[in-house]
Amino acid sequence: MYAISLGDDGAELRPLEPWHAEEFLAHLDRGREFIGRFIPFGSKETDVASARALLQRYADMRAADTGSLHGLWLEGKLVGGVLFLNFRAEQGNCEVGCWLEPAATGRGLVTRAMRVLIDFAVEQRGIHRVEWVAAAGNRPSLNVARRLGMTRDGVHREAHPYGGVRHDLEVWSVLAPEWRSARARAAHNDH
Repeated sequence: MYAISLGDDGAELRPLEPWHAEEFLAHLDRGREFIGRFIPFGSKETDVASARALLQRYADMRAADTGSLHGLWLEGKLVGGVLFLNFRAEQGNCEVGCWLEPAATGRGLVTRAMRVLIDFAVEQRGIHRVEWVAAAGNRPSLNVARRLGMTRDGVHREAHPYGGVRHDLEVWSVLAPEWRSARARAAHNDH
């Protein structure tokens, strides 16, 4: 119904909703092993019904204003997404996250999409603190946090038991004044 262009390479950010269940499942099947290296996202969704149920959970979160999913399409194909979690407008805090199938990596899709999400959170919703949490071994995810100008707040040591390993979780964040300042600098440098 609507899409936000992320550049001239055919990348788009769109709502990811329950009616996308078949396309979402096909995407998960292409990227399941890669996506599941550090997060369980999509790991239990192995048929259309379970894929639809995951999408419905996020649709319910969107309705409750506590979270939402946003798909990344490249040349008309769903290849990943970005999301809001723990969205608490009244407290001015939220968490953001992402996932991609392997074929879509290395193009800056998540960074471009996340700029749209963070701009929306800060400018439209009044969010003050945007948090990014990732396993310490998930270098690509941590690199996105760096590219977005986030600050590493700290590490929750061995806090994430997953895949038979207790992973350290790195917590990164950007505050609204920092985000606005960085955006203003970027806009100034573009001229």
